[in-house]
Amino acid sequence: MLDLPLRGRCMVLLEPSKKEELDMKQIGSLLTAGALALSLVTLPAGAAEAAPALEETAQAAAQAALTAGGAQSIQYALWQDGEIILTGHAGNYSRTENRALTDDILYGVGSVSKTYTAAAVLKLVDEGKVELDAPVTAYLPDFTMADGRYTDITVRMLLNHSSGLPGSTIANGFLLNDPDTLAADTLLEELSSQTLKADPGAFSVYCNDGFTLAEPVVEAVSGMDFDDYVRQAILEPAGLEDTWFPGEDFDQSLLAKTYYGADETRALPAETVGVHGTGGIYATASDLAAFGGAVFCEDGILSADAIAASMADEYARGIWPEDTEDVVSYGLGWDSVHWYPFAYSGIQAVTKGGDTILYHAGLVVIPEYDMAAAVLSSGGVSTYNEMAASQMLIAALAEQGVAVDQTPHTLPAAERAEMPAELMDYAGLYGDSTSAVMLTVTADGVLSTGNAPLYYYSDGSFRDENQMVMLKFVEEDNGQTYLWQKAYSSIPGLGEQPSSSYIYMKLPDNPVPPEAQSAWDARSGKLYLALNMKYTNIQYPLALPVAAVATDPVNMPGYMVFDRILDADRAEGVAQIPGLYGRDWQNITMTERNGVEYLSTCGGLYMDSAAAEPLFGGASSWSTIQADGYARWYQVGSAAGKTMTVQVPEHGGFAVYDAAGLPVAASWAWGDTSAVLPEGGWVVFSGTPGARFVLSLTADEEK
Repeated sequence: MLDLPLRGRCMVLLEPSKKEELDMKQIGSLLTAGALALSLVTLPAGAAEAAPALEETAQAAAQAALTAGGAQSIQYALWQDGEIILTGHAGNYSRTENRALTDDILYGVGSVSKTYTAAAVLKLVDEGKVELDAPVTAYLPDFTMADGRYTDITVRMLLNHSSGLPGSTIANGFLLNDPDTLAADTLLEELSSQTLKADPGAFSVYCNDGFTLAEPVVEAVSGMDFDDYVRQAILEPAGLEDTWFPGEDFDQSLLAKTYYGADETRALPAETVGVHGTGGIYATASDLAAFGGAVFCEDGILSADAIAASMADEYARGIWPEDTEDVVSYGLGWDSVHWYPFAYSGIQAVTKGGDTILYHAGLVVIPEYDMAAAVLSSGGVSTYNEMAASQMLIAALAEQGVAVDQTPHTLPAAERAEMPAELMDYAGLYGDSTSAVMLTVTADGVLSTGNAPLYYYSDGSFRDENQMVMLKFVEEDNGQTYLWQKAYSSIPGLGEQPSSSYIYMKLPDNPVPPEAQSAWDARSGKLYLALNMKYTNIQYPLALPVAAVATDPVNMPGYMVFDRILDADRAEGVAQIPGLYGRDWQNITMTERNGVEYLSTCGGLYMDSAAAEPLFGGASSWSTIQADGYARWYQVGSAAGKTMTVQVPEHGGFAVYDAAGLPVAASWAWGDTSAVLPEGGWVVFSGTPGARFVLSLTADEEK
């Protein structure tokens, strides 16, 4: 669940995050899959042979996931009773190379890595070296925060997402062809100045930093490097020989090719996620499925008690919607311990999805029947991969005479009704951790969120005209008012998934002094350019790496979009929403040095773009990275139309963007050494301190 699209928020690439769950807020724009084309299905040597019907179902489901998610390639495997019984592929290995997809191709599993971290912690619990309900400080005495409640965070809370940590401190967590673990190594330092979003244990909301913090817990207790401990305690006993961490000695050419954005033909270098316990592992689908089976279906690597603990209803320990029919129901490391459609038939299936920027993964495990399925892809969507894995497992269960109910669902029956007048009091400003919206409720029973109207029904809900989605206002035990949403979504060839979640919280009035409001209003619409992103950062070839600030003092006084204003220089998240919609707060601090304003958030430092100098338009020049290591930014200015050729230092890279923020060139990603400078564009040089870039500019008539 690493995966974080930039949804109009402060435009900082965090964890490419909001999964993974189908966004039910956009229920009307669900993707549909096209015709299903079949391709070759292969089995590893010695594997049991799958029935033809199972092979056809698996291949059709994989193709549906590939088509719906727009993936480049997809790989899948099914494990049963101790062995891989089916593997297969869909799509193309490369857009330019004539190379077949094979079972040994590796993919990033993204946040499925969290289940490996949970397994490592549970192994230490089995050995009597860790107590789940002991405070993290018992194992990490150097862990501190600017919030006294941090001492109440337990190891369990790291694994069930209820720690209260703000979310994702990984500005340099996603790199290209660079196994640097900078983001993990600096987490304790970053957390020392952060505050909590809620009391530890109050509710479970997806949190990457919890698992990154679990890494040093494992290291402190085991006395080993995290990667080495996972390999010794989990991978080797499970016989997993095709599972790797960035930086280990394996054949890099086996990594599935990845593509992103404007350059559709040049593959990107290997994506290296530096927070290994949160999302850094590579594996084949066979190894991932075998991990799920060997570790969580068989008593051996973990005890039966540890396996049961991992699949318990951890989400129910805190605030959660009364209706739990949702794709999210956290265990220890698991996104769902009641995955659908299996839960409709009384079968417990547990699942974990993972989305990095480039790779997407789904793992579904059914311990009762000793089955696990994994679907990995380059490009795509993890939810679709999980649903494809489910279809494979449903077919495999059918071979054993076990039926899984896949009857389509509709919302509970209700009729249009007259709305109680007191519901109008619920109107106001609502928000999640990435957006805010003004809700109106009129006397004639119409709820508007700025999209299609919803109408009041006899069960107290508001529904769209086609009754595809229902909303209710819920007052929770913590005194907050939430907008609860229930819906069902179907993807052709992949089945149906339910949604039942709090999607918005009513934002409290936040009166601030006029000077504080004015300070933020003056920043509204400004761009702030990233300074401390490493030259290998994946953001450089994706889009102009910026943060942006926006206010609306008329409709949203006291707020910077989804953050509440604290004073003239600080704003923080406010949405305390369990599940997914309250994840990844972006608390912001503004500072000024030498007349230049800087923005800090989530481990990233950004500079007011107005401070970027125009690029020197002469024939030759240079730019040197200073002792602070910050990137050097330039406006293209009068150099537009000229060709810039760069001598790139060994430990550095440059990128060029057009006026819309789209990449024109990126040296580390694509080996570019020159670019035609666009009108209104930007140039950035980044590298280690002292790295010097020698530039030459030529006009067309000079060539």
